[in-house]
Amino acid sequence: MTTTVHGYPRIGPARELKRAAEAYWAGDIPAAELDAVGARLRRGVWTELRDAGIEEIPSNTFSYYDHVLDTAVLFGAVPERFRAAADGAEGREAELRTYFAMARGTEGVPPLEMTKWFDTNYHYLVPELGPDTRPHLAGGKPLSEYVQARGLGVETRPVLVGPLTFLLLAKAAPGAPEGWRPLDLLDDLLPAYAELLARLKAAGAGVVQLDEPVLATDEGGAETAALRRAYDVLGGAADRPELLVSTYFGAIGPDALEVLKASPVERIGLDLVAGPESVDDLVRVSGLGAKTLVAGVVDGRNVWRTDIPAVLARLTPLLGLAGRVVVGGSCSLLHVPLDLGAETGLDPLLRERLAFARQKLDEIVLIGRALTEGALPEGAGHAPGPVPAAFLDQRVRARLDALGEGRPRAGFEERVAAAGGGRPLPTTTIGSFPQTADVRRARADHRAGRIGTEEYERRMRAEIDRVIALQEDIGLDVLVHGEPERNDMVQYFAERLAGFTTTEHGWVQSYGTRCVRPPILYGDVARPEPITVGWTTYAQSRTDRPVKGMLTGPVTMLAWSFVRTDQPLGATARQVALALRDEIADLERAGIRHVQVDEAALRELLPLRRDRHAAYLEWAIGSFRLATSGTAAGTTVHTHMCYSEFGRIVGAIEALDADVTSVEAARSHMELVDDLAEAGYRRGIGPGVYDIHSPRVPSVEEIEAALRGALRAVDPARLWVNPDCGLKTRDYAQVEPALRNMVEAARRVRADLAG
Repeated sequence: MTTTVHGYPRIGPARELKRAAEAYWAGDIPAAELDAVGARLRRGVWTELRDAGIEEIPSNTFSYYDHVLDTAVLFGAVPERFRAAADGAEGREAELRTYFAMARGTEGVPPLEMTKWFDTNYHYLVPELGPDTRPHLAGGKPLSEYVQARGLGVETRPVLVGPLTFLLLAKAAPGAPEGWRPLDLLDDLLPAYAELLARLKAAGAGVVQLDEPVLATDEGGAETAALRRAYDVLGGAADRPELLVSTYFGAIGPDALEVLKASPVERIGLDLVAGPESVDDLVRVSGLGAKTLVAGVVDGRNVWRTDIPAVLARLTPLLGLAGRVVVGGSCSLLHVPLDLGAETGLDPLLRERLAFARQKLDEIVLIGRALTEGALPEGAGHAPGPVPAAFLDQRVRARLDALGEGRPRAGFEERVAAAGGGRPLPTTTIGSFPQTADVRRARADHRAGRIGTEEYERRMRAEIDRVIALQEDIGLDVLVHGEPERNDMVQYFAERLAGFTTTEHGWVQSYGTRCVRPPILYGDVARPEPITVGWTTYAQSRTDRPVKGMLTGPVTMLAWSFVRTDQPLGATARQVALALRDEIADLERAGIRHVQVDEAALRELLPLRRDRHAAYLEWAIGSFRLATSGTAAGTTVHTHMCYSEFGRIVGAIEALDADVTSVEAARSHMELVDDLAEAGYRRGIGPGVYDIHSPRVPSVEEIEAALRGALRAVDPARLWVNPDCGLKTRDYAQVEPALRNMVEAARRVRADLAG
């Protein structure tokens, strides 16, 4: 019995990767120093896994930005527009310039589209492939990292994004013929994979892992012919290591499992946490024969301790369904914080129920040991009992029972009339403004007790004054207070709601160098006092223009937290919704007439299988409507959604009954507006007209073209003009000219409409 993991956090214990990459972008360190940091971080991970007792250690799970981007570069899928980024550079410097241009864009060249990695909050870069793409082995990252580990005395299993997942997650490049799809490149791509496998074997690799999480989706599960072709070719290659084909984030499905069982691959990895029905599929296909099963039994996406006796009870029957069983995590541990040992301020009653990535290694090793020895050590591995009574709030439960679904809002047309209408193409932002060094320092000083609350609030009000004055000068129509007091849109609310706790060092990578500290939702949720009312009403007192109240919606609070598992997600979402409902009522009483309830993660949490969509959307939509259904007809309810494919949930966006929905559209080239038109969407929409995740400043003409494209499908009276996300990750040198260009573009289009 051996043990393994799919991957491990790669940002470093002190977010060393973030600091090094950002220093490189700023020109403060050379490429060689960035590479030295990467080498140290990889060495630290391999050593930690080995010392913890993990026997099969992965490599090539490190990335400077994103593993899907790494795969595109590895196989030569670099769109021509990015090659100019390397002009004047040579060798490693040229490679990195091109790589980061694809991730972040350059002046005049937008980056690759970015979207969510399945149903997680991790973002990947979407490869652009066309009929003229010529896949070939263009890099050696998996080989060099394997060689580095071997030089340290650590034997590893290189990990690659599998060919089916890579092609199904890619998009057709601009200009590709209608009906062409990236999967058409499968036969061109497989020789490049085969060449890499041969090189890895020659270097000494005994096993290579090919990740195919797309098999947990309907799209991937339907491509059994392509799956069979891919692994008959790769498995049939004479010069290769053993192959582990691994899927996660859900059940693989019996058809795909049958294909892999019949293929020449030696090992199959299954997520038995998110896809427990895979056990039934294993029985249905009469087991895997002599193949090895890599059983993902420790949750890689949540922070609760594993009930090891329960896992052993489920695992033991599987021992007869495969030639060998390897115990592992359900997916990469990239999605959880690094080490619970760094957290000293948690309630002991909660702490004893938690396991971060480092503790999950111990759980995996303990399970492997128990299966090998036939029993658990005395007193080891038992998860805590039921949720303590101290974590529950019967008053919240009673209020929800009495409230039911809440009363419905007035009709949309009545609400438009009550709000007084407005001019076409109103301009606004999503909420946050850049977090300056002074703002971050003031928050840190207040948290550390170096300044008192009165001084802290004075500094925050001064920042709000500055942000309000800037927005008025730029000419925005609906203003925001800029959120200087907030570190993160979810964490800020979690710190002020009962039932949540936050960590000091629980960083998790969201995309590139962007890291967040997801809160832990452990008990019943309640709002002890108003959260945003004071800051929002202060901002409104400084201007005659309307100011939006800014709240984080119930689904997003759940999606970007580690959530209790003792009750259905829908029940927990209703508790969050009730707290937000009270906050909205207080904002209205204070005279705020625009309220934004961000549901950035609505699409993100959509189940990977269609047969589960309806049940999810019922509670997701219901919780949003519960939060907002008490608003007056004259209050405009906004919502915002981040990077995701929205075409699948246009009906759900309509069902939220928000007056205005702002969404990411810049990187996806306004594709959403056609989906809206086709679905007959009739409410306000704000498709993001410039990409805030790139440092580039879009021109007036670029934004104007985006607006005119949106007007093909959206009535001017319903089209809002905004960036595609909050601005806190940018600086004012980028934000101010971009917003001025946005307002000018809206003015030009508005003038043409009036003429």
